[in-house]
Amino acid sequence: MPQALRLRSVQVPNVMTKAIAIFDIDGVIRDVSGSYRRAIADTVEHFTTHAYRPTTLDIDHLKSEGVWNNDWEASQELIYRYWQTQGQSREQLQLSYEAIVTYFQSRYRGTDPENWNGYICHEPLLLQPSYLEQLTQAGIAWGFFSGATRGSANYVLEKRLGLKSPVLIAMEDAPGKPDPTGLFATIRLLEREIDKTSIIVYVGDTVGDMYTVEKARKLKPERTWIGVGVLPPHVHETAERRDAYSQTLQKAGAAIVLRNVQELTPEKILAL
Repeated sequence: MPQALRLRSVQVPNVMTKAIAIFDIDGVIRDVSGSYRRAIADTVEHFTTHAYRPTTLDIDHLKSEGVWNNDWEASQELIYRYWQTQGQSREQLQLSYEAIVTYFQSRYRGTDPENWNGYICHEPLLLQPSYLEQLTQAGIAWGFFSGATRGSANYVLEKRLGLKSPVLIAMEDAPGKPDPTGLFATIRLLEREIDKTSIIVYVGDTVGDMYTVEKARKLKPERTWIGVGVLPPHVHETAERRDAYSQTLQKAGAAIVLRNVQELTPEKILAL
């Protein structure tokens, strides 16, 4: 059995847990600029009768508001905002959310419900299983809290990365970010076998992710919460855009901002 298939997010016995690292998935574990974000653009274009296709910058601006973590809802909001510029009210439009989700999924997952053939099949990975093994060996527990559907999240974690039953809280399991309920649930799953006083690091690529950490800190101030920002691949096109995105994450509460998740070494986590 390959080494990757034996990786678990709980700690090995007798290793003192020094920290808990919880990861968002989209933009952190996998590059979704050519998948989720492309599906957003396709969906908005379709429901605006090909009059408007949002750019990656348009999508970034929307997500910087901190409440559009769900890409189906983000697509719907961009559609609404376009038609409002054309003089139509939201009440007049009567958009079908179910139709938006169905179209989005036909682009992202594809047309075959059994064997996915959509954009998801071509997402570049942003970390290697060996990175997670390094965390385990350093006494750092890890898991995942994502706004992606469980099917989509498990596709990358289990099928692509080869992880065995990773700790995961997905879209179906908790309210959307920045509500920290899912973050708390992930921690509870990890703490079944580890120390309950470890510092908690949440790694994400959006303002909503950093807001989630801020809300968790307010609700549970007895714990140590650290938000770590990761720059998603699509913002590396220019230094200006990279710097602007980094500043946005810092303003939202990120303690540090990294170019890639694997820069968050065990040493850096413990230094935080």
